[in-house]
Amino acid sequence: MPDNNPCDGIRGTAKEYCERGQGGPPADVEGGGGLTEGASEHVKGLAENLIDAIKGLLAPGELWAPEEASGMYEPFLWLGQHLAVAIFLCVVVVCALTAWQGTPRLKQMGASTGWTLAAVAGMASVPGAVMLLNKAVSNAFTAAFNSNESTLFGVISHDLEQGTDAGNPLATMLITAALVVALGFAVLVFMVRQLGILAFVWLAPLVLASLARGGDMSAVRAWASRLMGLMFAPFALLLISPFVPLTEGSLVMDAVLLVAADVLMLRMIFHGVPYIGPRVARAARVMVERNTTHPAALAVVRAGVPAFYEEESTPRGPRTVDTPGRSMSRDRGVLLAAYGVKQDKRPGRLTTESAVAKTRREETERAARNVQIVRARQQARTDAGVPPAGARPRATTPRAQGGAAPQGQGGQGGTQPPQPPQPRNP
Repeated sequence: MPDNNPCDGIRGTAKEYCERGQGGPPADVEGGGGLTEGASEHVKGLAENLIDAIKGLLAPGELWAPEEASGMYEPFLWLGQHLAVAIFLCVVVVCALTAWQGTPRLKQMGASTGWTLAAVAGMASVPGAVMLLNKAVSNAFTAAFNSNESTLFGVISHDLEQGTDAGNPLATMLITAALVVALGFAVLVFMVRQLGILAFVWLAPLVLASLARGGDMSAVRAWASRLMGLMFAPFALLLISPFVPLTEGSLVMDAVLLVAADVLMLRMIFHGVPYIGPRVARAARVMVERNTTHPAALAVVRAGVPAFYEEESTPRGPRTVDTPGRSMSRDRGVLLAAYGVKQDKRPGRLTTESAVAKTRREETERAARNVQIVRARQQARTDAGVPPAGARPRATTPRAQGGAAPQGQGGQGGTQPPQPPQPRNP
């Protein structure tokens, strides 16, 4: 009778264990390092993917803005070119009507002609110039943050493989969590930066058309400064580059650097995105404060988005017109000035009815604003658990608080004995 093999009823890898008679896995089994090593490799791969995603979001090689003067940019180009030509024609007409002034008008017409040609040519070249500049910024960002093992992301990749705590699961999870948080802020930076660059590229023809009047560069300088701020905003992370060599070799310290990078990205939105940057950053801070109570997370987000006040423009009220007497006095002054007679200009003031109406309107607006402020304060007190300003706190006695009465009034350690009633005087 043949011997029965006790391992015949077992299939798969367990049968190989049984036949070898050893507790360890067979030599030809894939992943001989066990589940821990396989999980570690997956986490490292996830970290590398997160690093690539963050780099692609902070300084992408492609923009949402058009690369050529076509598509959605074409209507803005048409409007800007026609606006520049219309301004040039107005300048020519004015110079023709005042040609008797001679050289100043000829200079103005020559300047308007040159600046109009430059503006029309510049409108068509803005998309290509922005695209080339973005590629240069993307390459420079990659070289500054992931070119070798001495840069931020290069150090993180190196520490994942050969760091002192590379085999520590807690350190690996910590750096992965820090990368996930940084990825969230990088997505926010990507959205506002791409939308901002797209909006400023579309507005380029309307801004450049202002040069046709005679070369006034104020609007162009303001537009260019805001666009350059959006383009070069990712380089704010260079502030943490001097500290990268200090954290090399430790994943935990790398996570601390990533937290500092999160603060800088919030500051990048707060200061670098024009018009809506402070509100977007404040919305991110409010979202974090509503979803977490951890003091470290709150400190980080408050360092990135400081508390601030907003100032709005004064609401535009009814227009101000001159009374008939003031209008006649102004025209009389113009006529006298034509004859060489100088007339003193008197400052204007509102009439009695207009002053009363203005005062009433301002008082109504002030009262409505005060009501809003009072309601906001009451809501803040309610949220903080503070009693209203008019409420009196309940008086508490030492007996209600469980304490003893003060000594020296009724003996050495007790309460004061009741006093007998005093007789009334007749």
